[in-house]
Amino acid sequence: MASVAVLGSGSWGTALSIVLADNGHDVRLWGRSEKQVEEINMEHQNSHYLKDITLPKSIVAYTDMEKAMSDVDAVLLVVPTKAMRTVLKQVVKYIQKPIPFIHASKGIEPETYLRVSEIIEDEVSAEFRSSVVVISGPSHAEEVSLRQPTTITSSSLDVTAAKYVQDLFMNNHFRVYTNPDLIGVEIGGALKNIIAIGAGMTHGLGYGDNAKAALMTRGLAEIGRLGVKLGANPLTFAGLSGLGDLIVTCTSIHSRNWRAGNMLGKGKSMDTVLSEMGMVVEGIRTTKAAYQLAKETKVEMPITNALYEVLFHDKSPEEAVKKLMGRVKKHEVEELKIEGFHFN
Repeated sequence: MASVAVLGSGSWGTALSIVLADNGHDVRLWGRSEKQVEEINMEHQNSHYLKDITLPKSIVAYTDMEKAMSDVDAVLLVVPTKAMRTVLKQVVKYIQKPIPFIHASKGIEPETYLRVSEIIEDEVSAEFRSSVVVISGPSHAEEVSLRQPTTITSSSLDVTAAKYVQDLFMNNHFRVYTNPDLIGVEIGGALKNIIAIGAGMTHGLGYGDNAKAALMTRGLAEIGRLGVKLGANPLTFAGLSGLGDLIVTCTSIHSRNWRAGNMLGKGKSMDTVLSEMGMVVEGIRTTKAAYQLAKETKVEMPITNALYEVLFHDKSPEEAVKKLMGRVKKHEVEELKIEGFHFN
């Protein structure tokens, strides 16, 4: 059995800790809040994030990074993208040997356009990381914590490392596939949050299933278009970390990105939405990064562009929809070929 430091005690970090503990691993869950850590250790609850869920007693929580990292076999990063560099700078102080760095965060860094695996490589020298692996796919923390059937992907440029992570997590209710397409898996996981904000917005505007289906379908086309441009395998976007994650994030009230979009569609301001959410909405920051990256790479992403205008330039959701619907006529099949989706 392995000793794993799980860095990030939010809903997803806690849910993944449950999976690891169920598999008999030594789990050290690190968080910033003394009150939260005490609740986890004494009451075996993390009530702010996973209400009414009893955590395995083998999960031990820490606010002390040095203790959490002491002689671990692997580290799992489950913190918001904007906090990733800060946390990594703490982590590197306490690594004594090369270990796998696993992450379950979904985002792109604005300005640099780096994926999370690239941020890890940027902050952690090769002498301290044996590999970088991402786990991604359709997976609400609330359902994982209830041991409901869930399937995700483990991806790394190091196939052996991807299989190691597969073995760490896989059990009867948590199935893990491997995929060597690290770019595609990370891009799919990050950009689906943008489309989920849009899906929530259509609901808040009172639109029905037609609008949602169109948004998701054309949203997937945008994700694939940018991903292929960056070197991803187009087939990845038809898999768990592409289409699968898009479906679950665009159709469920568990999705904080969907909930944020829904509130925006109902006319609430960005400040009000963020205040009421009380949690990081990763898709907002990713929208900015994807907008910048699309301009840089000259990739057409009309839905992302429209959402960027709503989120950062106070355009009304109604105006954004009108602009999208009034775009110049296109041919869907020819466009799909350009994006890399070749149907014979």
